Amino acid sequence: MSHVFPRHCRKAPPVAVRGKGCYLYDSTGKEYLDGSGGAAVSCLGHGDADVIAAVQKQVADLAFAHTGFLTSEPAETLADLLIEHAPGQLDRVYFVSGGSEAAESAIKLARQYFVEIGQPDRRHLIARKQSYHGNTLGALAAGGNALRKRQFAPLLIEVSHIAPCYEYVLRADDESAAEYGERAAQELEDEILRLGPETVMGFMAEPVVGATLGAVPGVAGYFKRIREICDKYGVLLILDEVMCGMGRTGHLFACEADRIAPDILCIAKGLGAGYQPIGAMLCTDTIYDAIKEGSGFFQHGHTYLGHPVAAAAGLAVVRKLLDQDLSARSAAQGDKLSAALRDAFGQHPHVGDIRGRGLFQGIELVTDRETKTPFDPDHGLAGKIKSAAFENGLICYPMPGTRDGRHGDHILLAPPFIISDDQIGELVDKLSLALEQSL
Repeated sequence: MSHVFPRHCRKAPPVAVRGKGCYLYDSTGKEYLDGSGGAAVSCLGHGDADVIAAVQKQVADLAFAHTGFLTSEPAETLADLLIEHAPGQLDRVYFVSGGSEAAESAIKLARQYFVEIGQPDRRHLIARKQSYHGNTLGALAAGGNALRKRQFAPLLIEVSHIAPCYEYVLRADDESAAEYGERAAQELEDEILRLGPETVMGFMAEPVVGATLGAVPGVAGYFKRIREICDKYGVLLILDEVMCGMGRTGHLFACEADRIAPDILCIAKGLGAGYQPIGAMLCTDTIYDAIKEGSGFFQHGHTYLGHPVAAAAGLAVVRKLLDQDLSARSAAQGDKLSAALRDAFGQHPHVGDIRGRGLFQGIELVTDRETKTPFDPDHGLAGKIKSAAFENGLICYPMPGTRDGRHGDHILLAPPFIISDDQIGELVDKLSLALEQSL
């Protein structure tokens, strides 16, 4: 009998014992192709010798030093490397242990920044429906995942939510993509004006929406207009690249595809590639200087900030991403995966949309392609696909509630950047079998 508190209490998962490349193996010897990188984490695959060596060396040299007293060489070097390649005026890195902590830190920093510069009335955060920003209370409040928020609603801060840029469902038949993007972005300005511009501190969004919506990028021009609106009203733009960043969508930072830069940016998952739990919040020099010249202290913190071993792992991962140009490989293999998905499912009667960027691809399932009608949620389609794929030796990331937190089903795919052409074929074949069995 296990004493581990699992994610699902009625089913005991197999025991993972080793990983190699794009595969995981359980205690029975069964092999699983990691078609989602866990949850878009394992960008380098499993068993990378360089990252393992970096972790082992750092454990031997220095396992832990509390940042209330000391900094460490790997944290300093990783911060320098990230800022060297970061977009815009991002200048400082605040290391945490994961994506939820990064999002929580971003929300608190946005609030403290405005207090420091004498605008304490700026307290409202705006985010988007069908987004996901993490599971701590602040991050959960910012997210638009109704299913995950429902029972905790009495505990959550108030956050305004506008519609996502979700072209497949929300663009009108008589609208061009550009017109739709303008209309979707206009919701932000309308909400800022409704709340009062002097009361809004930030807008938080994923450049490519991950878990809750299934690899949905904004249409061309959408985020450029979002940036303009934020600038117009002095609102901080907070981009959550926890899932879509670190090369996953073909650029080291996902917002580069949209040719914008945020005021605050969150990364995690691919930053440590699963070898250590690490995330980070990056901010501009303007925001950092306001804290430095004001109170001089960010009223926030966690025990494992800048953990030396985690930072050493992150440093080895980012160096490999850069040295081997793995962001470009993600883009190239992503094009192949997208093409393979379209070949296999482009005319499937229950596949409504195939979308994504790089090795971050989503498939939305419908009962009718013409009407785009989702399946009845009582069918439990996403759960059936997950189970069938797992039985067939494929780990993928199906989710229900795509449309509104209850209706709609999609499958998220985010395999390691090292995935081969043959493994792309294996992924699509196993997913096709899982869909056939589930539908």
